[in-house]
Amino acid sequence: MNVSFRQLRLFLALHETGSVSGAARAMHVTQPTASMQLREIGEAVGLPLYEVIGRKVHLTPAGLDLARTARAMVREWDSFGQQVAATKGLARGRLKVSVVSTAKYFVPRLLGRFCHKHPAIDVALEVLNRDGVVQRMRENLDDLYIMSMPPADLAVEGEVFMANPLVVIAASRHPLARGQGLALRALAEQRFILRERGSGTRMASDRHFRAERFVPDVRMELGSNEAIKEAVAGGLGLGVVSQHALHGHSREHGVVVLDVQGFPIASQWSIVHLAGKRLSPIALSFRDHLLGHSR
Repeated sequence: MNVSFRQLRLFLALHETGSVSGAARAMHVTQPTASMQLREIGEAVGLPLYEVIGRKVHLTPAGLDLARTARAMVREWDSFGQQVAATKGLARGRLKVSVVSTAKYFVPRLLGRFCHKHPAIDVALEVLNRDGVVQRMRENLDDLYIMSMPPADLAVEGEVFMANPLVVIAASRHPLARGQGLALRALAEQRFILRERGSGTRMASDRHFRAERFVPDVRMELGSNEAIKEAVAGGLGLGVVSQHALHGHSREHGVVVLDVQGFPIASQWSIVHLAGKRLSPIALSFRDHLLGHSR
């Protein structure tokens, strides 16, 4: 098959953007040019690679196989380019990192310090819920992933680099706000506002509650820490969030951390990647940067 490397990048852009126009913009070519190139790829393979349904591109099984192959080839080529740059004493290339939403409170700051040391590096940062990050990991879309609860059903390698304490918060004017050494059972009559099922915070909270044989009265599940803080500040119930969501403080935006026995729940942030994945020099450098921060 006669397919150029640039055509493979174009097909990957088609897969990632879900449209021919999006792929054209990503590759800085006109849409007619992108359409022609994609048609040539299909002719070279000899099988239908995608179909358009409701203005959105859906890859066929052959198209998905091609996307996986193209991604592996592009990744290897980019890694080679970074190794060559490192040999020349340069720090150029691209770093792709996906993080769970709670990590947005500190990862951009750490990433900023790293970029200050290596200004020639291009960085792509994805902030998603845990399920979104795990899905990207399954597809091997990024160099590194930052989360508190790595998936148990994937072969991964990870290193802990920071504590992630989980705390109970209440509205600043809540009757329990000034209590000390509150027993968990003292919260039995309170309503709880927790993160959505599947999030790392929710998984750690549920595990702790089960261990304490405590069944919280969960009245609301929300998909972001900001939403939980606003709901708690509004008096809708108690919440469980990462201390990082409060920027390390004991009170913020009308909420206060409760002094509850068994809290904070001990949790950790990990740098994760698929087992056996060969990290690029830039990814290795960023991993060392995070581990150095923890030390």
